[in-house]
Amino acid sequence: MATSELVGKTYCIRTYGCQMNLHDSERVSGLLDSCGCIAVADPVDADIVVFMTCCVRENADNKLYGHVSELVSAPLPPSGLRTVALGGCIAQRDGDVARRTMPNVGVVFGTQALSKLPELICASREDGKLHVDVSEPYAGFSTDLPSRRERSAQAWVPIMYGCDNFCSYCIVPYVRGRERSRDMEDVVIECDHLVRDGVREITLLGQNVNSYGRDRYGEPRFHELLRRVGETGIERIRFTSSNPKDLSEPTMRAMAEVDAVMPHLHLAVQSGSTRILKAMRRSYTREEYIDLVSRLRSIVGDIALSTDVIVGFPGETEEDFLETMSLFDEVRFSSAFTFIYSRREGTAAASLVDHTPSEVIHERFDRLAKRVEELAFEANQPMMGERAVVLVEGASKKDPRVMVGHSERNQTVHFRAPEGIDPESLIGSMCDVRVETARTWYLAGELEGTPH
Repeated sequence: MATSELVGKTYCIRTYGCQMNLHDSERVSGLLDSCGCIAVADPVDADIVVFMTCCVRENADNKLYGHVSELVSAPLPPSGLRTVALGGCIAQRDGDVARRTMPNVGVVFGTQALSKLPELICASREDGKLHVDVSEPYAGFSTDLPSRRERSAQAWVPIMYGCDNFCSYCIVPYVRGRERSRDMEDVVIECDHLVRDGVREITLLGQNVNSYGRDRYGEPRFHELLRRVGETGIERIRFTSSNPKDLSEPTMRAMAEVDAVMPHLHLAVQSGSTRILKAMRRSYTREEYIDLVSRLRSIVGDIALSTDVIVGFPGETEEDFLETMSLFDEVRFSSAFTFIYSRREGTAAASLVDHTPSEVIHERFDRLAKRVEELAFEANQPMMGERAVVLVEGASKKDPRVMVGHSERNQTVHFRAPEGIDPESLIGSMCDVRVETARTWYLAGELEGTPH
């Protein structure tokens, strides 16, 4: 079956996990659009359902299996044939194992096989068999493929793929491969084209953006890339993820000196205990992390910090956990993603034995979650009565006249579109919002002045 046979077929994409998966999903949309497919919102209505998966944590696996299983009993689309495709990290890890665990899957494509998806779908629809491609490496980058962005004013721009750190708990290097940096000129040209296309905020992506360029140029050049992207005229620059061990002073100075770089940084700490950090292979100590934050704030100024933390890593004691709690009190993160350790087969930590009762781990997790909420609430209080500059992303699901966006410090902000203004017209604009309410996870206020 030629890819021309896909013309008019409907498709739906469900995405799990990190921003890199979100970017890859936009590329899959672009590929299917270029084949004449039509996007629909509900998997039940789709001829083609694509799951872009994440295998970092076990609950992502379970959620995926549940959603794929639901399609077994769902009514077929008008064409009489639904093809389920599995992409992303679980696909790369499991390969044709998916056929035994999810028998209704017809295509499995790995993290390096995005470009082959249309052909794989056609082959599966023609012969009804499972078609798998988890080959690597792909000679190019997913950025070489067509794309359909979810939001017109915002764009993901991968600058590198893979990771060389091999933290003991992490599966990413095994499913995304080793670090591969894109050519700097290619990244800058892409950003320039996006600016010309009306994009106002770019998020630079990589498993460890701070080491960008080490494999290509012999040394990290992320600080130079930040300055170059800032010269394109983009209004906002964000980036993720940042490994603390590679956050250099030149990068901090670029963050301070490039106006477009937003005053927010996600800097994953994972634990506040030096002993646990060593077991995690994180390559820094508690004291080095705290010193790094101090230097960052002295150079960049008032910056909002968010982080990731794992609770219940094998061997973590109450003393180790209390060091994590005290780190939060010292650093005062504005937000955090907290996770209970999830054993991943194939990682170094998978062989570690831990006898800590589950109820103890969950009790620690709850304690930390409560402290995260308290700090998030405290971090938002200084915004009361202040002006937040918000890039509007869309409307609230509960009220189409309540607009939602993010401030420069990455706070979620709500405001009501004034009467006489079409809410849709505000999407993609910058709005000045005078904050009247500061909750734990969001700010709310009134629009001031004219959107710009």
